Amino acid sequence: MPYHLKANESVPGGIKRIVRDELDSAIERLRGKAGCTKDEAVHEARKSVKKVRGALRLVRPEMGDAYRLENRALREANGRLSELRNGTAILEVFDDLELGGQKGLRIRQALIRRKRRVDREAHMGSIQSEVADSLQAVQERVKEWPLETDGFEAIRPGLKETFRRAKERLAYARKHRAPEDFHDWRKSLKYHWYHVRLLENLWTDVMVGYERSLKDAETWLGDDHNLVVLREVFLSDEEFRGMGKDVESCLELIGKYQKQLRESALSEGERIYEEKPRQYTVRMEHLWTAWLAEPKSLTKLLKKRA
Repeated sequence: MPYHLKANESVPGGIKRIVRDELDSAIERLRGKAGCTKDEAVHEARKSVKKVRGALRLVRPEMGDAYRLENRALREANGRLSELRNGTAILEVFDDLELGGQKGLRIRQALIRRKRRVDREAHMGSIQSEVADSLQAVQERVKEWPLETDGFEAIRPGLKETFRRAKERLAYARKHRAPEDFHDWRKSLKYHWYHVRLLENLWTDVMVGYERSLKDAETWLGDDHNLVVLREVFLSDEEFRGMGKDVESCLELIGKYQKQLRESALSEGERIYEEKPRQYTVRMEHLWTAWLAEPKSLTKLLKKRA
């Protein structure tokens, strides 16, 4: 299920193929047909929904009113899955803090109890089924999406706008440094990352490094957001208020780790977004033209790297 456009297909055909594949995968997992745990199903389904939103945003200018309809449906589906995913995500980022000894064990056990309680109260199975149904409705509308423009003209506006927005949100996060600013930057950067992945067949050695930089920055920002959620849990959940110094030690570690993550992301972001949006778009168009002119040679190069 490759998440990239192919040389032998039109842009409209490729986008619709990719969207159908990702929606099929998400629906299958949420309906328990993929042989994975519920936590794995939710995690992978969320990733697929985000990838669909990334593909949709690439062709947003041509979608018109259909974009608002589908983006709203996908955003709501992802929001409901996030309710189920957050418990696992904050457990994973807590483990990254490496808070050892009895204090670490006590906090981790409390986080596990909280996750089980939240899953129970959220009716995990019902949410999965309802989200699968809503994604199926999107799937059935894909064939009617108003996509006609082909070639680089089909993706130029989306590429430029996504790059521009991510660059602006980086500047805002660097200046204001509030948690929500880093989270907003992460969302824009993630769309940019998905667009680079959709065009992965254009990759040269430089573009391979560029994609890795985007992935690294997105991972650091994602961990930072999970730490924001973990901090809120410690400060608002009754179960943790009686843990006193254990929680204080953890909050101190969170502060130090977040500083490292944000500085790493900002440093990488400066390199990623040193170009202007127009320069970036022109560079991508040159790669697109070269790819279509010599698809066989580039395919051999990519296989050699794999």
